[in-house]
Amino acid sequence: MNALIAGLRRSWPLLLVLAPLLLLPVGRTAELPLVLMAGAGLVLGLRRRIDWSAPAVWLAPALFACYWVPALLSTAAAVAPAKTWSTVAVTLRFLPFAVFVAWALRDAAQWPRLLASAGVIISLWALDAWLQALTGWSLGGPAERERISGVFGAGNLKLGPTLAVLAPFVLLAARTRCGGRGLAVAMALLALPILLAGSRAAWLAYAIVLLAVLWRHTRDARRFLWSGAALALAAAALFAAAWHGSLRLDARVERSLLVLHGTEQAIDQASAGRVRIWRTAAAMIRAQPLTGVGVRGFRYAYPRYAAADDAFVDTSSDTGAAHAHQIVLEVLSETGL
Repeated sequence: MNALIAGLRRSWPLLLVLAPLLLLPVGRTAELPLVLMAGAGLVLGLRRRIDWSAPAVWLAPALFACYWVPALLSTAAAVAPAKTWSTVAVTLRFLPFAVFVAWALRDAAQWPRLLASAGVIISLWALDAWLQALTGWSLGGPAERERISGVFGAGNLKLGPTLAVLAPFVLLAARTRCGGRGLAVAMALLALPILLAGSRAAWLAYAIVLLAVLWRHTRDARRFLWSGAALALAAAALFAAAWHGSLRLDARVERSLLVLHGTEQAIDQASAGRVRIWRTAAAMIRAQPLTGVGVRGFRYAYPRYAAADDAFVDTSSDTGAAHAHQIVLEVLSETGL
């Protein structure tokens, strides 16, 4: 019993860091451990338990400032001041949270444990997505008509982007434990769910992750090129097989290929009507280039800059599309240059 208590005393910071990831599929529940870590970060700071000279502790506020200061500046000309100011205030919780994470992982011995634990969690999501791809059902329920949704459910289509950006945990954990063969198996484990999740941004994100991890694994230009070529061939074969074997992917690809027609109407249709949103976002940027329309103000500013026949404008609430659906346009339109 004493050994168990001692183990929990050593492990509770790491368990708390892992908790938001574990609870991510369960709606807003993941906010609870995040708030707890933010509170713990404040307490540790006040009790002078934080080593402010540690590089990681300095890095956390620096990265936070890159995110938060532009949001604060965007209040200057916000079209929905209450929404923008409340967002700026609420996101302050990320600063003590980040400081706590830096403190919790101050011992490098914790890093392999974090990598392995996160890798297991994300691998279970991927296996659940495989189950849904094969049977139509997963822990999150039935699949959506055009894409699989996995443990997140058909009402929350973030499986693809989430697996793509968290893929390094799985890939590096597999490489650490099983070498190159483990890395190859992990790549394949994640590839099909990300592909069938139907998010084109996730496909691109996963490709970038694979190239970065492959370079880390090979550390040699010639080996990297050969391995990259083999990976590209395997990806092409997987894509071709999935395309012909999955009605969901087939519908997604057929719509994407409309862009090859070259007309504005075809591009708009291929992007699910987003050309209109991008044009409106560009109008916002031209009108307020320095500070944007304010964080979370996009939907409220949309009707002011949209074309008269824009179908995304909701006249009853005087709002429009929720966001720009393109990260650069989103940052520029809401927080400016």
